[in-house]
Amino acid sequence: MEAAKNENHLLIIEDDQGRKEFFLENPVYSIGRDKDCNIRLFSQFVSRYHATLVRLPRPNSQRYYYRIVDGDAKGKPSSNGLMINGRKIPAHNLRNEDEVTFAPQVRAIYYLLQNTEIFSSTDAIEYDITLINPGMTEDSEA
Repeated sequence: MEAAKNENHLLIIEDDQGRKEFFLENPVYSIGRDKDCNIRLFSQFVSRYHATLVRLPRPNSQRYYYRIVDGDAKGKPSSNGLMINGRKIPAHNLRNEDEVTFAPQVRAIYYLLQNTEIFSSTDAIEYDITLINPGMTEDSEA
């Protein structure tokens, strides 16, 4: 029996504060300027609740995909809408390397990573760490 492919969903955000990476695992994400958003965007041109990411199952599969929808979870659209790959549309099923523009200088790139694993901790056996006391080294200025 063939092992199922391991997929990870990554959203890279670029805004007024720089670049941030979000590994997507939750069923729903709110995206916007408001401090209560799951993915917060820093720009005066972004709506408080600009978009919503929803995880949906792929038919006949154990896998899933994400759909981005303009506005909040209650259906209220953002002020400026969404540009997906250069086209203004209200909703889109995200595919690898899709680019979402929220406002000038504020964008996200979605990646579907195949056969990858996310490690939350590192096994200490992997590294040989030798601590050196500064008093143990020879003084080269003699």
